[in-house]
Amino acid sequence: MTEIGKKIRMDRVMDRNTRKTVIIPMDHGLTVGPIKGLIDMRSIVNQVAEGGANAVLLHKGIIGAGYRGYGRDIGLIMHLSGGTSLGPDPNAKVGVADVIEAIKLGADAVSVHINVGSETEQEQIRFIGHTAKVCEDWGMPLIAMMYPRGKKIQNEYDVDVVKHAARIGAELGADIVKTNYTGSEDTFEEVVKGCLVPVVMAGGPKTKSDEEFCQTVYDSIQAGGAGAAAGRNVFQHENPTKMVRVLCGIVHEGLDAKSSLAKYMK
Repeated sequence: MTEIGKKIRMDRVMDRNTRKTVIIPMDHGLTVGPIKGLIDMRSIVNQVAEGGANAVLLHKGIIGAGYRGYGRDIGLIMHLSGGTSLGPDPNAKVGVADVIEAIKLGADAVSVHINVGSETEQEQIRFIGHTAKVCEDWGMPLIAMMYPRGKKIQNEYDVDVVKHAARIGAELGADIVKTNYTGSEDTFEEVVKGCLVPVVMAGGPKTKSDEEFCQTVYDSIQAGGAGAAAGRNVFQHENPTKMVRVLCGIVHEGLDAKSSLAKYMK
């Protein structure tokens, strides 16, 4: 029965036809505070829902304030990890919620953040392992944000460390892995092939242009990626709804970056 529940929930966060997804993470308020784009949470959730995003990703305390406004329905991913930029180790992530809380709040999936190579890697790996077990028991999809970050990581976009981090997520029971784009189709294809569960490209920092960002999303799809999880490049955009439509054009319609921008960024 849990397999049925997981499938129903997965269809809320991934398109049932393309088996790809456009996720808009909005968990930044815990990490860096109420930054531009995340002041009025109800408004921004409605804007990205109107654009056709598959799901938003929020912390538990914001769900009541921001999720399910008065617009289009959208999938809900509740984030279970936390840490702040003000702490002694910004790479340290701890559990701040659990799967049962997510079920009570109506979430369609949960997510965890793991910094592979950080000084608290062991605790973070233990947390994803435990969370995966509870998710399996309750039929709850698990999205793992897997990033190589720490003293031994010289380049967090290097394919060798990215594909290792992504594989850890799959090894420990994630249903979807979100990780860094490695800079080229060929290298990101290595990440996808080595992961064994769907890999979603992390949006990363705000880019200088829409064209630059959208091209990386397109390239990740060409490499076999399963979509994009884009935060600041969407919620800090001058028109988040249109930006989401562009991403959906690339991810779900198979448009290249230039064509999708021309079609939807009018």
